[in-house]
Amino acid sequence: MIRVYVYAKCSTCRAALKFLARQKLQATILPIREQPPTKAELKRMLAAVGGNLRKLFNTSGADYKQMNLKDRLPAMTETEAFELLTSNGNLVKRPFLLTKTDGTVGFDEAEWKRKLST
Repeated sequence: MIRVYVYAKCSTCRAALKFLARQKLQATILPIREQPPTKAELKRMLAAVGGNLRKLFNTSGADYKQMNLKDRLPAMTETEAFELLTSNGNLVKRPFLLTKTDGTVGFDEAEWKRKLST
C-alpha cells in the first residue's frame, strides 16, 4: 500500500510522481488541497518524522505565513495542529508519502527509495 498526497502544480510533487513511475510502483494518488490527510494519517506521519509537528507543515506556503504559524505552532497542541492540517491541505508539507509501515514528507529520492524498499 502506497498513498501519496500531492498538489498538481507543485514541481516537487511532479518529481515524486515521476520517480514512482520510473520505479514502476503503483500508488494511490490523492489531491492534498481537496482531500488533506486524515487525522489518523497525520498521527502515523508524526511518528515517522520523530514527533516533530513542524515537519508536517508546509512552512514555505502563503497560508502558513498569513496565519503566523511560525509563532503559533510552538504552543499548539497536536489536536489543534491536526485540526488545521485536516481543514486546509495547503498547510500540509508535500508530497506526503505513506507506506504500509512508514512515511515521509517532501521528496528526497534516496529517502523515498529507502522507505519504499521495505
